[in-house]
Amino acid sequence: MQLTASHTVLADHFGPKDGTARRIKQAVLVVLGIAFLTVAANIKVPVPGSPVLMNLGTFAVLTIGAAYGARLGLTTILGYMIVGAFGFDVFQSSTAELNGLDYMMGGTGGYLVGYVMATVLLGALAQRGWDRSMVWMAVAMLLGNILLYVPGLLWLGQLYGWDKPILEWGLTPFLLGDAVKLALAALILPAIWKLVGSARS
Repeated sequence: MQLTASHTVLADHFGPKDGTARRIKQAVLVVLGIAFLTVAANIKVPVPGSPVLMNLGTFAVLTIGAAYGARLGLTTILGYMIVGAFGFDVFQSSTAELNGLDYMMGGTGGYLVGYVMATVLLGALAQRGWDRSMVWMAVAMLLGNILLYVPGLLWLGQLYGWDKPILEWGLTPFLLGDAVKLALAALILPAIWKLVGSARS
């Protein structure tokens, strides 16, 4: 597997590749990405054997990063954050009473920072071809999840105190769901590349 940033990502493969038409395509992808993030954040799926509902927000974040690449992925996730900061109900547990910057500075604030970091990481790894192999995509998703959880847990610890059960609140209930999402992404993105006939090592 080549590790230099010489591969196109899925977003580059479809539609116009230069000029104004490419810019329009990118703007449309950003809007679609924000919509996908919003819908995914509000989808909760039961995980067999676990009382915790699996949220698809992290799956959307990481797959958008891989499909869009680092730059367009960053633009999309920042657009999502800006929409949320203005008070629109786009986050997982935001409500009419708790939204915008108040919500973003609460317990999930660190995870939102992790969303941005993980999106850029997945985009950079996709530009190195990691999204074209199930094994490498699984590794990329694992690294993205780690990068997402680190600021999330640090923020929880600072916000509520390290004497609280931070890991029980912000990590262990979600590991099984994250494993499922990791497996899905590791299967889906390489499969798409094979369908379009553009997988390269």
